[in-house]
Amino acid sequence: MIVCGAIALFIALELFYRKASATALLGGMATIFIIMGLFAALTVEIRDGFLKFRFGLGLIRKKLKISAIESCTIVKNPWYYGWGIHATGKGWVYNVSGFDAVEIFMSDGRRLRIGTDEPELLRKAILTAQMET
Repeated sequence: MIVCGAIALFIALELFYRKASATALLGGMATIFIIMGLFAALTVEIRDGFLKFRFGLGLIRKKLKISAIESCTIVKNPWYYGWGIHATGKGWVYNVSGFDAVEIFMSDGRRLRIGTDEPELLRKAILTAQMET
């Protein structure tokens, strides 16, 4: 959010000093606010046999079958993994802040990391859901 705010300020100042049109200013600011809305939060829930997670407004979402999760472990993402959605050498990362995550190993060999402020709670919820299925 801080980075998007700084970029929005930079765009506003740049457009103001270059005497850009109001349309360009509003378009640039709208783009920044849309990006902020898409990635402002990461919501994770377990329901109906699925681990579901979505970013911000919910346009970007993913779900995994609990029965397809082989195992999970608490990890710390290195600083260079950054935030957002991206592939790493160890699978995909889904994160909006911080470095704590739960790494999930799927039965088909895929791995992914879901960033969370409460990694132990997420890990326990996944393990409990696995026992119930």
